[in-house]
Amino acid sequence: MSEHCMQATDNGANPAFKVVKSDAEWREQLTPDQYRVTRQHGTERAFSSPDFALGKAGTYRCICCGNALYDAGTKFDSGTGWPSFFQPLAPEAVTQVTDRSYGMTRTEVKCADCDAHLGHVFPDGPAPTGLRYCMNGVALSFDPA
Repeated sequence: MSEHCMQATDNGANPAFKVVKSDAEWREQLTPDQYRVTRQHGTERAFSSPDFALGKAGTYRCICCGNALYDAGTKFDSGTGWPSFFQPLAPEAVTQVTDRSYGMTRTEVKCADCDAHLGHVFPDGPAPTGLRYCMNGVALSFDPA
């Protein structure tokens, strides 16, 4: 399976390299659930995520390209049934896009390196940011420290 990269601009500011694969390559690499969520903007059922226990040090990465997204120290139990974080590892790790699907306006969170759909961010999280990055667990992998 080949991985293609092309130079792109991140919001017209910083040059970045995007991971670009064909639909067939994504389907070959990902499980059906991972593909549906990350490439087709799906959502996993609440409380069906892989078991990412709180309190373990490490890094959460994009399941599609391996981009480092969240530090385990920013993960919290939101009670929603999806892995939740109060901030990304670095602001440039993710991009945010207005999502007007299903008759509501939300902020979609995507991997900055491959545009995988990860979940949504909401303004009801804990301090210090007040944000809740509500992610689909199948869109993430975990690297213990």
